[in-house]
Amino acid sequence: MNAKTDLSVTLAGMKMKNPVVVASGTFGFGREFSQFYDLSQLGGISVKGLTLHPRQGNPPPRIAETPMGILNSVGLQNPGVDGFIAHELPWLKTQDIRVIANISGNTPEEYGIMCQKLSQAGVDMIEVNISCPNVKAGGLQYGVVPSMAAEVTRQAKRHSDVPVMVKLSPNVTSVAEIAKAVEDAGADAISLINTIRGMRIDVNTRRPVLRMNTGGLSGPAVLPIAVRMVWEAAQAVRIPILGLGGISTGEDAAQMMLAGATAVAVGTACFADPYAPIKVRDALAEIAARQGLSSITQLTGAVLCW
Repeated sequence: MNAKTDLSVTLAGMKMKNPVVVASGTFGFGREFSQFYDLSQLGGISVKGLTLHPRQGNPPPRIAETPMGILNSVGLQNPGVDGFIAHELPWLKTQDIRVIANISGNTPEEYGIMCQKLSQAGVDMIEVNISCPNVKAGGLQYGVVPSMAAEVTRQAKRHSDVPVMVKLSPNVTSVAEIAKAVEDAGADAISLINTIRGMRIDVNTRRPVLRMNTGGLSGPAVLPIAVRMVWEAAQAVRIPILGLGGISTGEDAAQMMLAGATAVAVGTACFADPYAPIKVRDALAEIAARQGLSSITQLTGAVLCW
C-alpha cells in the first residue's frame, strides 16, 4: 500500500483503518477467512445475517452461478442472535476489526429486541436489513414502503446504543425516497444495494435452478445499478453511505466512493477469491495515490457529473 494516502474513514462515528468492509452473507463470521490473512487488515466485517431465533435456511439448491454473478436463496441460515453473541462475537472482538451485526426481523418489535441484545453485547454497529417480509402486512417487504422502512428504523434506534445503518433494497421505484424516510426516522447511515431479485430456469427440466424459484442476484453484473443508486441516495440524504453491489476491483470501489459512498463492501467477489477485499483495498490506495490524494475521503462524492 502507498503510505502517502490516509486510508482511514469514519462511518457514522465508527472509525475504520480503511474503507473496505466485507458484506454480510459472503464472509460468514470471519473464521474461515482468518486462515488466509489477519482480519485486522480490513476496515470492518458485516457478519452473516442474524435473526432473533436460529434458522436452518431454505432447502437446496439455494445458490447458482449466473453470467457475471450468482443467484442465492439461502434463507438466512444462522445461529440466532443469542448463539452469535455466545459463540462468535467473543472471538471477533479479539480480531481488531470493526464488527457490524446484520439483522433481519419479521416485526418491528423483533428488530428492537435484537438491537438491544447486540448493542449491549458490544458490536460496533448494527446493519438493519429491511428487505424482509412484514408478517403483519401480508409479507410485504419493509424496504419497499417508506413508512414501513421508517417504522423499523425508529424501533432499531430506540433500542440501540450503537450506530444504526439501514440496508436498502434495490427492488423499489425510488431508492432516494426510502433513503430519506430512514434518515428522517433517525438512521445514522445507510448501506446499499441489497441483492436484485432474479430467476433462472433449466430448459431441460423446465424447473427453476433454485428450489425457492427466485433468488437475489449479486456480483459484477449489478455494479452499474449499485453505483447509480448510491449516487441517487447521496443526493437525497446527508448521512453516510456504505456502498456495495458488484465490487471486485479497486476501480469499482473508487466508482462507488465517487458516487457518494464513505466506505464500500466487498461481497460476492470473496467466493471466487478470499483475498478480494485486500486486493480492493490496495488497488484503491494506488488509485488515490496516483491522483495525489492525501486522504481517501477526498473521493467521496467527488464525481463530476455533466
